[in-house]
Amino acid sequence: MELKRYLKKHFKFEEFRPGQEETIESVLKGKHTISMLPTGTGKSLCYQLPGYLVDGPVLIVSPLLSLMQDQVEQMMAMGEKRVIALNSFLSPQQKAKALEELERFRFIFISPEMLGIESVLNRIRKVSVSLFVVDEAHCISQWGYDFRPDYLKLGEFREKLGQPLTLALTATASKEVRKDIAEKLHLGDWNEVVYSVDRPAISLALEFASTFQDKLDRTVELVKYLKGPGIIYFSSKKVAEQTAVHMREKGIKNAMAYHGGLDSESRVLIQQQFINGQLDVVCATSAFGMGINKENVRYVIHFHMPMQIESYLQEIGRAARDGRDSIAILIYSPGDEQLAYQLAEGELPDQYQIERLFAFIIDNQIVYKDLADRAEELSIICGFTEIQWRIVEDYLSNLEALDYKIDKQSLLQLIENRLEVKNTKIKKMLGWVHTKECKRKVILEMFGEELQERPRNCCISCGIDIDHYKETEPSSEQSLAAVDWKQELASILLMRERI
Repeated sequence: MELKRYLKKHFKFEEFRPGQEETIESVLKGKHTISMLPTGTGKSLCYQLPGYLVDGPVLIVSPLLSLMQDQVEQMMAMGEKRVIALNSFLSPQQKAKALEELERFRFIFISPEMLGIESVLNRIRKVSVSLFVVDEAHCISQWGYDFRPDYLKLGEFREKLGQPLTLALTATASKEVRKDIAEKLHLGDWNEVVYSVDRPAISLALEFASTFQDKLDRTVELVKYLKGPGIIYFSSKKVAEQTAVHMREKGIKNAMAYHGGLDSESRVLIQQQFINGQLDVVCATSAFGMGINKENVRYVIHFHMPMQIESYLQEIGRAARDGRDSIAILIYSPGDEQLAYQLAEGELPDQYQIERLFAFIIDNQIVYKDLADRAEELSIICGFTEIQWRIVEDYLSNLEALDYKIDKQSLLQLIENRLEVKNTKIKKMLGWVHTKECKRKVILEMFGEELQERPRNCCISCGIDIDHYKETEPSSEQSLAAVDWKQELASILLMRERI
């Protein structure tokens, strides 16, 4: 099959990016495939092109609502109208209409939670899915850096859909994680397409700041100095907001904050403004950037130390998608790792919450299968966050017999093991911060790779010419006139109405 001819016909591209053609060939040969391609290499094409060459719809499971919306809007902007996202952005009426007309869609994006609704799953079974795609597939592995309990049920859902041909996509997954992905999806035999995690066009810089104020001042200085556009990543929504305000006060007018606390319309608007060059810098939490098709991001700054090297790679990979030289700068202050440890603990329920849970279960004689019906009540009583509750619910729902004492201890052990995994990743990230060795070499060794050739401006250990990334002339993007926010938002919402 002349894949390049179809590539040009459907996407107007002359050449594939690394790993795309191999992945598509594997899928079209009917092989279950796990594909690990670097961030920015166009993983979405690996299911979009096959979608035009196979019979039946492509079902894409995605972990983030914003990521789904980004993909749908990008595809619609390219002229593909047979695409829909089944998620909470749809009103009950829109959802009912979409399910009724499901046969007319070629690409169906869905969250794992929505796929778990029996009526939705049964409706999808009737359209004979030709390709089952798991985006951000590392979320299914307990060893992955962004483990999502809802992803654990995808193997079960896949079987109920008749075990369709499956493509699992990720940017960063160790050999152990890739094996776990295959097991959790019940793949049996599968092909792997694995490319290096190295991004030679991105220089790896590290700076030290003694205090929070020093770090804030240096961040502002860098944004004014570096050629943009850029992204600054934070572990705190509050600090992201405060920094964006501070930057505007310091004369960096086209700066905004992006995080999960914003309403969906604001998030979509900020994404679109950044893509269209109306924002020079976004102060963001980790969700920003996933699936956003912006090729000319020139720098990524980490204000807080990431919790693991995998998320660091994901986030710096937002830069240099056009292959041009870019820089990633992590600003470290002594004790930054304590925030990472606190966040890791906060993602998991603690012993007090588990004690409250089992006391309530025993006092009210609740059977495990009925827990889901009382999720809101239990979350209030035990103080569970949404992710904490999902971990607890998933564990208890898989138990066949009741033994409250053993069940409580085994759940506590599961949480302790998971926290140990998270803390180990934080320690590895901290070790990378302090190593005097080549930063790029150390990262590659973590993924079982060897550094073949050091690029110019490789990393802070090898030496970096920071002037190479300096803004030398006013950006054409910066000179754009201010946009009418109401008009911009109206156009985005109008696009959504067409979905």
